Amino acid sequence: MAFYRKYTEALLRRYVRMSMEAGKVPSLLGQEMFHGNVTGYRVESFEDVVIFLHDIEKCLDKLDTEQQHLISRIALQEYTLGETAELMGLKPRTVVRRYGQAVDCLTSVFLSVKMLEPLKCCQGGGSGNFDVND
Repeated sequence: MAFYRKYTEALLRRYVRMSMEAGKVPSLLGQEMFHGNVTGYRVESFEDVVIFLHDIEKCLDKLDTEQQHLISRIALQEYTLGETAELMGLKPRTVVRRYGQAVDCLTSVFLSVKMLEPLKCCQGGGSGNFDVND
């Protein structure tokens, strides 16, 4: 699952950007404000955005509370691992390990609901619908 982490994080950045563009603060964050990175996800209509946001929120709901907090702080709010460790009262190494596990768990959820497509490593691979470099 570690291979997919960059794709999962890119999908989360798209979620943040699209949430803000739609005028909706992501439910995982409540009323906290933050900035997000721009990525290359394309949608055709406002309805597509709403469906995408709903699908991501359903996937995030499948994580436990600590995993949600880690993803919220690090991937969505862009706190550093050190800042997150201090806020959560954990050691930095623990945050690194648990954040990796949280992203891997979310990746599994994304793969199971086909928000991400498995890469075909023997056939040249591809990044599906995502361009993580945008």
